[in-house]
Amino acid sequence: MGLFERGLSVWVALGMAAGVGLGLSIPGAFRAIAALEVAHVNLVVALLIWVMIYPMMIQIDWTAIRQVGQRPQGLALMLVVNWLIKPFTMAALGVLFFEHLYAPWVEPASASEYIAGMILLGVAPCTAMVFVWSPLVKGDANYTLVQVSVNDLIMVFAFAPIAAFLLGVTDVSVPWQTLLLSTVLYVVLPLGAGMATRRALLRRGPGALAACVAALKPWSVVGLIATVVGVLVEVPVMLSLAWWVNGRRSLRPAVHFKPAP
Repeated sequence: MGLFERGLSVWVALGMAAGVGLGLSIPGAFRAIAALEVAHVNLVVALLIWVMIYPMMIQIDWTAIRQVGQRPQGLALMLVVNWLIKPFTMAALGVLFFEHLYAPWVEPASASEYIAGMILLGVAPCTAMVFVWSPLVKGDANYTLVQVSVNDLIMVFAFAPIAAFLLGVTDVSVPWQTLLLSTVLYVVLPLGAGMATRRALLRRGPGALAACVAALKPWSVVGLIATVVGVLVEVPVMLSLAWWVNGRRSLRPAVHFKPAP
């Protein structure tokens, strides 16, 4: 196990601290970066996520799906948690916190935007970092491939419909352009690029695939930490404003939605 895997919690904590520190010291620069978006999808964050997940996508072996019936218990548990529990509990938590517990400090319009963000987070289970967590607990590498492959295949088709349903239930207008663009950018294109790269490398031999994964692995680490920094960089500014003016200014998330009429 490498240095990154052994100290993963430390690196993530340092990334969070760096994000908060940068948000306090140079907020204007990061507001400019936040403005680089298409259909409410930030292009810089999309690039960082690509850097993080692309090396992981190369490792997905789609032929492993043939082994789906060999040990169904673990796979069934993963699918139930990811697709029948987590999206709905995230929506419920969003309503609880932003419509009730945080209501004195968050304006209704901004609360709806945060709820939408939590819903999108809940409907997008992390698959790339499974390749990091699995070795940490001495998991079965082949079974991990089966789970990731099946989960990503389902995500291609289920992400947009479930997100649209939960956004509608919570009275947030369905941003179809954002949902479709997010599905393409974060699911379809990375998986397609990973499949194409894997196929091309396997033609050269198994050693080529292993060498490519090893070479790209540090970039995955860079993408992970940079994404953490980018996500948290505006948090101190937003929280400070909210507390100082006692709710007169809203907490504004980076992705904006509007309440349904």
